Amino acid sequence: MKKTKIPKCMSTQHPDNVNPPFFAEDPQLSGEDEIQEAYYTFSHLACDEQMWDCEGKEVDDYVVKKLLTRYETFFKNNRLGEDLFITLRVPNPTVEHAEAKILLETLESIPRSFDAAKLFYGDDIAPIFEVILPMTTSHKCVDRIYRYYADFVVGKQNQPFKEGDISIREWIGEFQPETINVIPLFEDMETMLNAHEITRTYLQDKKLTHQRVFLARSDPSMNYGLVSAVLLNKIALKRLHQMSVETGVDIYPIMGVGSAPFRGNLRPDTVDKVANEHPSAHTFTIQSAFKYDNPHDEVVAAIKKLKQRQKGLPRELDEERCLDIIKRYSAEYQKQVEVLAPMINELAKYVPNRRKRKLHIGLFGYPRSMRGITLPRVISFTAALYSVGLPPEILGLNALTRDDIEFIKSVYLNCTDDLRDALQYLNPDTPYLTRELARTIRDFPIDFEVNKQHKEITDNVLKSLNGDKAWLEERVLRAANIRKFLG
Repeated sequence: MKKTKIPKCMSTQHPDNVNPPFFAEDPQLSGEDEIQEAYYTFSHLACDEQMWDCEGKEVDDYVVKKLLTRYETFFKNNRLGEDLFITLRVPNPTVEHAEAKILLETLESIPRSFDAAKLFYGDDIAPIFEVILPMTTSHKCVDRIYRYYADFVVGKQNQPFKEGDISIREWIGEFQPETINVIPLFEDMETMLNAHEITRTYLQDKKLTHQRVFLARSDPSMNYGLVSAVLLNKIALKRLHQMSVETGVDIYPIMGVGSAPFRGNLRPDTVDKVANEHPSAHTFTIQSAFKYDNPHDEVVAAIKKLKQRQKGLPRELDEERCLDIIKRYSAEYQKQVEVLAPMINELAKYVPNRRKRKLHIGLFGYPRSMRGITLPRVISFTAALYSVGLPPEILGLNALTRDDIEFIKSVYLNCTDDLRDALQYLNPDTPYLTRELARTIRDFPIDFEVNKQHKEITDNVLKSLNGDKAWLEERVLRAANIRKFLG
């Protein structure tokens, strides 16, 4: 199957926004709102891809049919499957046992979407032909979905009901597309470092000219800290490029970045810096805060920039030195998170939801587990720490030597800017700031100015947390509104 265009701006349904979009009837977006959201991101923001999350909610199998019938004129001129793309994020049955059968329903919906598009356009271009597999841990996870679709969803069409009877195809029509592309999403340290080999093995028995690979940015930050997440992504990108050279298969990496510095620091005013940090990434995620917490014109201009950029080569780096830093830094980071966990879990209850869905199961099962403790999902985790004036970006920094810091700054180009962006939301009076961290921030060569308005709100959050919690959610939102992201 040939794909004429690999999209560069993937709009997602990550609920990190403070403000609901103007078209939503409720602060929590529901399934019907998400249909309108897909149209809005295509038509008004000019994103060229919409991730459609099929985890943790009732699957809307009719997204293609609804878009084509409701917005006929737009989609006549902007072709689904050729100009614009819907990419399904499916549950991983290896990990998400309760959601496993949703995968089968989702795969069965792909030929039905094909039929709707064929009636609309009058030809055989598939509107949906790619799915994202979260928490990929081996090539078998990816291969099973590829083969299940080809052999059982499409393959059953040639089966007769019984000897001498008609086939399923003759009864209800042809099943297309014949195959789909499966995009592995790598989220933990081990699989990110091994992403190139997992992908290489998956490709061995397939005649594919290109393959998209998705690298997480938020979950590695929550699990191993900001610095580790950046270094892991850089190592993975470098190794994927090398594998691409060796196999001759073009690799198109997707980076899952959010608006908080902790989760990627991708905002309309930072697109050049983020793209420069990861030159070999092809696609960047455009999450909800990016879309709804910034002026519309700035959002459109930033998306245009990302679509116009060309993918380059990954930056060179000393992998051994990076892995040594990751090991020491992430151990200290996790120790600090362990101490903060009770507060994070308590405050996370007051971080408002922005999507009407059960959140999908995470890397270690839901809730998240780290060193025997449980944690909320990463957006609530990040929002909780910011709300008490402790930006999560600073956790673990005291494990770094001066030499480490100089090395990190030479590899992680935006390190100083990202930390400055985060530190403006530090509350120096927060009881959760340890002496070691306070000393490290003081010694770190970063000039920053504390946002007084944000500090005042976090002072009130701290009072509410230990007293009357009636205003807690409102204060969490007010602080988030200043930052222009929830978490």
